[in-house]
This record gives sequence, C-alpha cells and structure tokens, in this order.
Amino acid sequence: MKLSLYLGCIIPTEQYAYEACVREIFPRLGIELVDIEGTSCCALPLRGINTPFWLYMAARNIALAQKVGLDCLVLCNGCNLSLTEANSILREDAQLRDRINSLLKEEGLHYTGDIRIKHVLEVLHDDIGVEKIRKVVVHPIKDIKLAAYYGCHAIRPSRIGRPDNSKAPNKLEELIQVLGAETEDYPGRLECCGAGLMATSDIGAKVAAVKLKTVQNSGFDGMVTICPWCHNLLDAKQSFVKMALGEESISMPVLYYLQLLGLAMGIEEEKLALDLNLSPIDGLLKKIRGG
Repeated sequence: MKLSLYLGCIIPTEQYAYEACVREIFPRLGIELVDIEGTSCCALPLRGINTPFWLYMAARNIALAQKVGLDCLVLCNGCNLSLTEANSILREDAQLRDRINSLLKEEGLHYTGDIRIKHVLEVLHDDIGVEKIRKVVVHPIKDIKLAAYYGCHAIRPSRIGRPDNSKAPNKLEELIQVLGAETEDYPGRLECCGAGLMATSDIGAKVAAVKLKTVQNSGFDGMVTICPWCHNLLDAKQSFVKMALGEESISMPVLYYLQLLGLAMGIEEEKLALDLNLSPIDGLLKKIRGG
C-alpha cells in the first residue's frame, strides 16, 4: 500500500515526534509514504472567516496530492477535517469547483477531488487492521490502563464522514487493547480538549486542565492521543495548563498512539522521539518496560 503524506503546519514546526513515528512505523506495517511537494496550511482557521479562500487553500493541497496519484494520509484532525470537508463541498458544486480551478490554473494545478483523504485512525484500524497489528506486537503493554482521546475533528461533524462514530467511537480503544493495555470510558471522553480556544483566551487551558484532572482521578496511567493539536495542549503545554486552573497536582503522561504502538513493536525509544514529550512520561515508560 502506498499513500501520499500531508503534514500540515503544526507537525513539521512543533510536533516533530508525530512525523518521526509515522515515518518509522508505517513502512514496517507495509505502507510506503510519498511526500507531497509545495503544500501549505490547510486553512481550517479561515473556514468561518473567508470560505472561498479556505476552499482555495484546501483544494490547492488536494491538487498537489493528486499529482502524486495516491490517496492522502493526513495526520492532523483539523487538517483532515479541512481537506475532507472541502472535498465534499467541491465535488457537489460544479460552479464553485470551476471558480477554484480558475485560480489554481495559475500554478498549473487542477482540482478533481478523485483521491481519498485518509485519517491515521482509519488507516491503522481499517486498512492495516487490528489483527495485523496484533502480529507485530513483540512487547505487550500489560497491567497499564490508558485513556483514549480522539479529539473533536476525528469524530465530528459526522455529516461529511469521519473515521469513527461520533456518539460511540471505539476504534482507538480497540487499537490500544490489541497492544495488551486496558482502557475504558471516562467522563468527557468525547469533549473538546480546549485547543481551539487557546488563540483568544485562557479558557482552553482551563478546559484542558479539567480533562487532565478527570483522567487522572479516573485512575488511568496515561493518556493516548491521535491529534497533534490535542497533544500539543495536553502534553507540551501541561505545565501551563496546570497553572491556569491552579491544579499543581495534575501529572498525566500523554503519548501519541503511534509512540505506544512503536514501543509494543520493540522500536527503540529514540526513534519514537519520546524525548520530545514534555508531560511526565518517565514513570509510565518504566512501567511499560516492566521496571
């Protein structure tokens, strides 16, 4: 299986660990990744401000992926939503599609919308499959309870098709369990992490602090993410988040699912960029190692 790879903004500028993991793990699972040249921001933040410009930016990235000739793996929840929704709109509106293509023509690009935008969750769960992942586990993660966190845009809005059910998603839980770890429901599992509110106020940090405290009080050993924006807030900004709510007792390890999968596959920790995680993961890693 071959996929083109769209990284968006935050992964190559802040969340380097996600890129490192996908490049290390996916080839081992039989997926060849092909880079797309010339991509830019997906323009999701502009969707409600300047819809035509958002559609142009999204369509441009899709048109660049089309040149590769492969379905496109889009790791970020927000980018995935942006490109998927733009695809949905432009496929149904020929007049708008022609307008966008008249602009893309200046770069020698043409949008057709004939490739699929794929989320890491559906590639892992649906394309690779739980059973194949089970076969590559050499170091099962035992006696550890992990909280699955999807983030908003992995499951909403359901009208355009998302990787999992918006009301009762279970793919991430299945992917965690196949590694040997335990997981279960918890209050606020499907609620926003607060990242979308960080640009205008500190409310986002308070939302994140409540989520982290809830997960910690529910007895989980760690939290598992699939979105770089969620991870950036819950992991990288955890110390700031604690101060926002005045909850210094919060101490929650946060890992990308791909980091967890890599550990179960026996991949060296440095190749999974675990040293870039800023939440307190050392105790959890020691427990995973059986120490």
